[in-house]
This record gives sequence, C-alpha cells and structure tokens, in this order.
Amino acid sequence: MPLRLRRTLARCLALAAAVATLAGPVAPAFALSRIKDLAAVEGVRQNQLVGYGLVVGLNGTGDTLNNTPFTRQSLQAMLERLGVNTHGANLRTANVAAVMVTANLPAFSTQGTRVDVTVSALGDAKSLQGGTLLVTPLLGADGEVYAVAQGSVAISGFQAEGEASKVTRGVPTVGRIANGALIEREIDFQLAKLKTLRLALRNPDLTTARRIAAAINDFLGADTAEPTDPSTVAIQIPARYQGNMIRLLTEVEQLRVDPDQSARVVIDERSGIIVMGKDVRVSTVAVAQGNLTVTITETPQVSQPAPFSNGVTTVVPRTGVKVDTQDGNKLAIVREGVTLKELVDGLNALGIGPRDLIAILQAIKASGALQAEIEVM
Repeated sequence: MPLRLRRTLARCLALAAAVATLAGPVAPAFALSRIKDLAAVEGVRQNQLVGYGLVVGLNGTGDTLNNTPFTRQSLQAMLERLGVNTHGANLRTANVAAVMVTANLPAFSTQGTRVDVTVSALGDAKSLQGGTLLVTPLLGADGEVYAVAQGSVAISGFQAEGEASKVTRGVPTVGRIANGALIEREIDFQLAKLKTLRLALRNPDLTTARRIAAAINDFLGADTAEPTDPSTVAIQIPARYQGNMIRLLTEVEQLRVDPDQSARVVIDERSGIIVMGKDVRVSTVAVAQGNLTVTITETPQVSQPAPFSNGVTTVVPRTGVKVDTQDGNKLAIVREGVTLKELVDGLNALGIGPRDLIAILQAIKASGALQAEIEVM
C-alpha cells in the first residue's frame, strides 16, 4: 500500500475514533431501570411512630372541654405533674386542643437527629393556628419511646367566620412541625454483618425478579443471586465483599434491568380515570354503544280563581318527560391483536366518554376478548 494512502487511512480511523469518543455509548432502543428504583433492601425501612399530646396557645379555637372529656383529663394531669392542683376546679379554657402526633423514623437514624412530625386535632378544635405542641413521647409498634416531639405548629389552611358566613381554606386542624421530633432511641440493624442480602421488589413479578438476578450474576461473575419468589431476590455475599456491604449495594443498585409487567387495566369509577398498560391486547370483537337519555322538566303554573269567587290561588304542576335514544352509533369491529394505541383510537372513534368506556372494557373482559386483568379502584 502506498505511503500516502496509508496516512489517509490512519487519519480516517483516528477521526472515527474521536467521533465515537465524543458521542459516548449508544443508548438502547428501550429505557432500562436501575435496580435501585425496582427493589429495596430488605430490613432497610422506615418505622411509624405515634403519640398523644396537647397543643396550647390557641386563640379560642381549641377543644370545648365540656364536649371532649379526654382533653380535660389530659390538661388536669399535665398541670398536676407541674405542681398545679386543679382538683375540683371548673376548667373553661378554649386555648387547648388534644392532638395525635405522627412521624416516620428513617432507617439508620441516630440519637440526636431530628425528623418532621404531623399534628392532627383529636377533638372539636376549629384550628391549630398559632399553637405550640408540648413535649409528646412518640411510640413505636413495640410500645417503646423512640422520639420526643415539641414545637410550634405550622398549618397551611385557615378559617374565618362571622355572624352569617364562614370561609375555610385547606384543613386548619392539621399542621406540621419541621424537625419537630428529637430521636432518643436507635433501631439496631447491622447491615454489614449480613451473610445473605435480600432485595424486595416494589412491583412483584417473576420475569423482573429473574432479570434482576441475571444482571447481578453477570456483574459479579458468579451465580450468587437467585429469585426465591416473585418479590424477592436473595444474594449470597461474595468473599471480596465480606464486611463491605455498602460497596456491594452501591454497585448492584446501579445495574439496569428491563422490568416486565402484566397486562392490566386500572379503572377508577368515581373519577372516570382509566389506565391501560402497554401489553393490553384484545381479540376480535364487535362493539356497539348507544345512549338513553331521559329528561324531566318541571314547569309549574299558577291557577287563578274566577273574579268575585271563593276560589283559592293554587300552583298546578306541569311535568314534561322527553326520551332521547342515540342510535346513530354503529357496530364497530376491533381486530385481533391490536396495540394499545389502536384500541384507544378505535374506542374513541365510537364517540364515547370515559364512563361509557369503563362499561365497554368491562363488557369486553366479560366476553373473554380482553387479554388483561381489570383492577377497579
């Protein structure tokens, strides 16, 4: 090969390599999801906390003590613990409200860290605006105290009323305290000492679990991951990761997998919402839809008596009933194996609304032509 031709070929190869470097890796034709977004590590979870307390400092919008005896008893018990004797006293304050305090204890939380709490009125208080939550122990499911909450309550709603009208925005009886709880007890969970790691799928599926295990095995170079059921993938910790679980998790959770899902149609009849997955298929079926509308109108008329008679003016009812049947919609055939887009386009071509579409989908499912699961919310 001539020297000049070899130099030209070398420059072309170098240019192609530079372009490939700038362009980076070619993206796959379909979107892949990280294992981090598909599954969670078993045992790494939040814990719910709950407590009962008092909110004070309300501007006359607290509980009515005569109607909420638990608020009266709590107020008396608190004052007696502080050295104030209220035995036999008639308490009439309207600046106190009994509340339930809830919070989530994050995983691996340490003593001294803070979490947000939600405060909800328990009695007949009208608003918690301007109130202060007194020291409230927060208990776990085992009855132990894991945090203590206290602070000023911030609400997003308000209520204003006068003699004849009232305006309410949002929910003034529910508030939140940012960083309002101080963690006092830790939950003992030693992640680094686990011999077997279990991943819990957020959407259980056999195919997805198998694909996750295969991706982990390809990365680790050994058959260490195996799906035990549709929602769990068990991983035997390799020797090079013993005592360094964080390194293993950070590498595994970044692996990308194509998740699978079953064909499903989710229906919310109350709001008319319909959600269909991409794998929904329909066998050949004929669909017709017609509407029956009945309109009833009331046009009462006043009947006057004759002049100089002893008659009485009365209101005579007049009712009009109109029946309208829309028979213009023809029978439509939905072909076998149509895609989701073709199915939606075909049903929309019938000129029907979401609520009629719900009835049609349920009828297609009853006929055995809809190859999907219908879930009604």
